[in-house]
Amino acid sequence: MRVVIARMMPEPSMDVYTDGIISGLRTVRPNWEILDLKPHPVDRKSRSLFLRLKKYYERFWHFPQQVQQQEADIFHIIDPSEAHITYWLKKKNKPVVVTCHDLVNFYCRDNLQGSVELPFISRRMWLYAVKGMKCANHIVAVSSMTAKDTTQILDIEPARISIIPNAVDAAFHPLPKEQAISLRQKYDISSETVCLLNVGSNHPRKNLSTILKVVETLRQRGLSIHLWKVGADFTDEQKVFIQNQGLENSISYLGKPDKSTLIQIYNAADMLLAPSLHEGFGITLLEAMACGIPVITSKVSAMPEVVGNAGVLVDPMDHQAIAEEVIHLHKHPDAYQELVNKGYARAKLFTWEKTAEQIAEIYEQVLSHKNFQELAKI
Repeated sequence: MRVVIARMMPEPSMDVYTDGIISGLRTVRPNWEILDLKPHPVDRKSRSLFLRLKKYYERFWHFPQQVQQQEADIFHIIDPSEAHITYWLKKKNKPVVVTCHDLVNFYCRDNLQGSVELPFISRRMWLYAVKGMKCANHIVAVSSMTAKDTTQILDIEPARISIIPNAVDAAFHPLPKEQAISLRQKYDISSETVCLLNVGSNHPRKNLSTILKVVETLRQRGLSIHLWKVGADFTDEQKVFIQNQGLENSISYLGKPDKSTLIQIYNAADMLLAPSLHEGFGITLLEAMACGIPVITSKVSAMPEVVGNAGVLVDPMDHQAIAEEVIHLHKHPDAYQELVNKGYARAKLFTWEKTAEQIAEIYEQVLSHKNFQELAKI
């Protein structure tokens, strides 16, 4: 079988998913030919009108045309924001699967802020793209929450949706204790200091304002605390809060590290703090658990599906309750270790090979159904 994987423009979380799917498919279906297609990258944060128009041309004309011209048994569009490609493929009666990670922009209209310079046009084009999923032969939803949204918001029947969770790269695992100690020493974090970690973007739904209030509360409670932020930097408004509350010495922004450095950071932290307001899945939760640190996350959206009983679920807006959970885990090493053990065991359940096997079966079912329909016409 020849499979075309159509990526989106460079995006860390989507690249993790795409790389995982491709490596998994090559393991579980070694005889298949996997063609990895990427649009030509364009600076998405440039203020240049020329570059903005070039980006739209690449996304909505040139790249779909490139995908459509490929000869393959099945096409897999890796993100709903690129589902407009289905319009092109269906004109040629080519079978297509789309992965839906979330429909967060229907809930959080400000989720696009900072990433576009033409917000009205961008939203119109995003809606046009996402509605392309209605033309797909099948939808892969990464969580039951996302599947439910896909049915309710886009009116896509559940029979055309399969829930296939994301996974975690096997590279994420506990490191020798000396490496964690060494990294903490590099950033001048003592063994007595509780080091919290947050990984991801700074969109409002990531709820960083509550995380900052947690740090402030813990300091007021007399706990030696430090927060590492990885991924997108704090917004200007958040930086003003940090300065006004005198939290500069309790917070460090560590940038966007490569995978090996990120694994070291997970291992050196004491807990992952991820009280997001909305997620389609949450791969960082798996990464943290796989590296052997407890996860404190939200009891809403898809997060409970990911962590199960292996994490602490909280009201994402209750910074006092979140602070209490941090203190509890710090003061009760047995409870801390129990979460470490549960998290590590749960992360082991999510592998890219398992995810790829389920996706491969979807491809085969789609093609079988298509072939049956074609025979019925004869």
